Amino acid sequence: MATPRDTSSRPDALTLEVVELIGSVVARYHEEYEEAAAGHALTGAQARLLSLLSLEPLPMRKLAQRLKCEPSNVTGIVDRLEARGLVERRPDPADRRVKLAAATAEGRRVARSLRESLRFAREPLAGLSEGERVALRDALRTMVSDS
Repeated sequence: MATPRDTSSRPDALTLEVVELIGSVVARYHEEYEEAAAGHALTGAQARLLSLLSLEPLPMRKLAQRLKCEPSNVTGIVDRLEARGLVERRPDPADRRVKLAAATAEGRRVARSLRESLRFAREPLAGLSEGERVALRDALRTMVSDS
């Protein structure tokens, strides 16, 4: 049985190394994501918004929350993606006063192409066994759910 974590004292060397490695992974992921977005003439913010909308239509307010930015910023991003035919606005069937942003078929294709072009996400993980990938996924889920 696991013992409770003591978070009041200074982190040990292993924890510091893990934090440093997570930072390196995040930096590398963002760098590659920006490159993939640029390959589609998108900014990183546009690509992230399109990726979210490829999963499900969302109201602007929820998009702003997920992207951790102001709703006015989301409106501008949606406007630019809509002008390119990647996103459309539609009424929310549950509340016609609310507009949902949704990826078009072309937007979903671009989002899929973005995901598939991320070598960093595939190549190092391919070297891990399925059990190692499951353990990594479970550890990351635990970390995210604790925050």
